[in-house]
Amino acid sequence: MYFTEFLTVALIHLLAVASPGPDFAVVVRESVTHGRRAGTWTALGVGCAIFLHVGYSLLGIGLIVSQSIVLFNALKWLAAAYLLYIGYKALRAQPAKPAADDLHKEAGIRTARGAFTSGFVTNGLNPKATLFFLSLFTVVINPHTPLAIQAGYGVYLAAATAVWFCLVAMLFSQQRVRAGFARMGHWFDRTMGAVLIAIGVKLAFTEMH
Repeated sequence: MYFTEFLTVALIHLLAVASPGPDFAVVVRESVTHGRRAGTWTALGVGCAIFLHVGYSLLGIGLIVSQSIVLFNALKWLAAAYLLYIGYKALRAQPAKPAADDLHKEAGIRTARGAFTSGFVTNGLNPKATLFFLSLFTVVINPHTPLAIQAGYGVYLAAATAVWFCLVAMLFSQQRVRAGFARMGHWFDRTMGAVLIAIGVKLAFTEMH
């Protein structure tokens, strides 16, 4: 019954998490500078921070449910505008510049706690992540979906985020892959931008039910 809704959540999340942003930047930075182990711990920190966003989204959803169609529409348009905004930015992606010298591997060992904290704080304090999850849990997910099911979505989102960034850490700890992404990554961004814009337009015409 909730499979279609889950697929929608999973798709939107996949497109959002794959979009280069603060989380992506910090995982790449840790991976390139300190190696795969530090990058992996950073990725786990980002994934755990998702529980923070899911938590306050679930706590606030009861207050928002069926209170007012005006509030629903305001959130709907805010969410749609956000998706259109990041989609537009992705469409304008340009080829990356050659890697800077300061990204070359530095001496010293990065502690697991330091790397984990770096990822957790970066995601936890990211206002775009806050807006994304509030939009997801108040507009995309049906307010009448059982709380346990919504919590299950949250666990998936956290796990999927951690797995994605662990893969990023694995890839970007290899210099040749990083160089290849720098050459072709802008085409991926542009394709993703078009999809995000399409989702944003569809969301803008969603009716409360």
